[in-house]
Amino acid sequence: MITGQRQRNWWKVICLVVLFLFITVSGLLASRFLVDEPVRYADDEDHFKYGSLGGEREAGFPYWIWKALPRVCTAQLPDGRRYPGQEYKALGFLYEGEKLLPVGMSMRRHLGLDRVFLNCAACHASTVRETPVTEPRIYTGMPAHRLNLMAFERFLFDCAKSAAFSPDLIIPAIQELGGGLNLFDQFVVYPLAVHLMRARLVMLDQRLSFMLDKGPTREWGPGRVDTFAFAKALLNFRMDDIPLREQVGVVDFPSIWLQKPRIGMQLHWDGNNTSLEERNRSAAFGAGATAPTLDRSAMKRVENWLLAREPPPYPFPIDQRVAAKGAPIYRRYCAGCHGISGRNFTDDRVGKVVPIADINTDPYRLDSYTYDLAVNQNLLYAGNENPDERFSHFRKTNGYANMPLDGIWLRAPYLHNGSVPTLRDLLEPRSKRPTKFYRGYDVYDQQRVGFVSTVNQEQGHHFFLFNTTDDKGRSLPGNGRDGHEGARYGTELPETDKVALIEHLKTF
Repeated sequence: MITGQRQRNWWKVICLVVLFLFITVSGLLASRFLVDEPVRYADDEDHFKYGSLGGEREAGFPYWIWKALPRVCTAQLPDGRRYPGQEYKALGFLYEGEKLLPVGMSMRRHLGLDRVFLNCAACHASTVRETPVTEPRIYTGMPAHRLNLMAFERFLFDCAKSAAFSPDLIIPAIQELGGGLNLFDQFVVYPLAVHLMRARLVMLDQRLSFMLDKGPTREWGPGRVDTFAFAKALLNFRMDDIPLREQVGVVDFPSIWLQKPRIGMQLHWDGNNTSLEERNRSAAFGAGATAPTLDRSAMKRVENWLLAREPPPYPFPIDQRVAAKGAPIYRRYCAGCHGISGRNFTDDRVGKVVPIADINTDPYRLDSYTYDLAVNQNLLYAGNENPDERFSHFRKTNGYANMPLDGIWLRAPYLHNGSVPTLRDLLEPRSKRPTKFYRGYDVYDQQRVGFVSTVNQEQGHHFFLFNTTDDKGRSLPGNGRDGHEGARYGTELPETDKVALIEHLKTF
């Protein structure tokens, strides 16, 4: 009896120990793998630059794998360039001091890992230098004219398809970078994460291969993106079965400050939506945030900040006397379409679509957005329980929208596709506009108002040669520098009037 009782007691002790261990291990695993917490920022501008929108939940890269990739896949970087500590600078990302992430990337602790992905600032922040030897200054809300998003995608996809994308190489690189992985991470968590990340990147490469094929009609270059090509791929459009005019819709990144005065305007380059909130949720898809994963409070914080966010004033000298002479010229030729000033957008035509036959610019972005795509986009939030979030404003239009000109000095290159490097070039007829120029340089041209576009490299970094025509002088699809010319657009003004108009626009 005593022996039997002891055995039962031992079994009780063993069961209690096993139960305790189970609860402890479960608690430890839950405390790690069930956490969903972004890195938070007190300052609104820092939140814009580094705050999470929720995209890491589904699309995020494990931070240490993402950081190690330029080390193990140096051959896949443009020019094979490495920037220790600022690994993605070779692809046009911006870094501030000793910060872990470049501007436009956020971090969230999710599924047991610190995961990173893009946010709004990736496409809407960049730098300006007065001279090649001065320090760059970061401006938030301006187009990311240095970011080469296509090169970033190609790097990730090419790396994933290479032999280097392996736990055997990536995990030692993580440790060399200071990852400090424990044994569980080294032999369980990160090998699994590497294989999952590789599988996802290879799948995305297959889905997006139609727009990543190299060629003059495909290369975006820095500061540009084919926004709705992503939507078509994710909505399972048959891209091998549509005409060329619907395949190429590359545009410049826009500025996104002063959103409150834009309420009710036709938004996007072709004016296909009139709802700020809907436009923003659509844009969040580009940052990996879908209806189930979008961090709504973080998104609302960005939206509220941008409602009144002022564009930065022109930082260089302005000849106020000449600018005053340009004011009546602006009122005569520009105000009707673009607003009375850089802050007063009142006019019936501001924010309204101009038919393509009137503006006569490159039609490919307009043609790429089809009626079928509009119908499908309006279904993206259809299953959402909140009826206020369901898309209903996307429409097919017949032209491009007149944009207000606030902060116009920072929005070069010009036209919707970024095919004209400076304001001075925009005031010339097509025949006098550059047929080719370099993009991605951040030194500012104060006379012509835009970025210096004649420099092909700096310290081993090669800038992107942008061609507007083929070798026979025909406009390349999506790159045409046509339109916005003639007497009513100011391209026939005397030289002195053009100089005065440009000086006036610097005040916007």
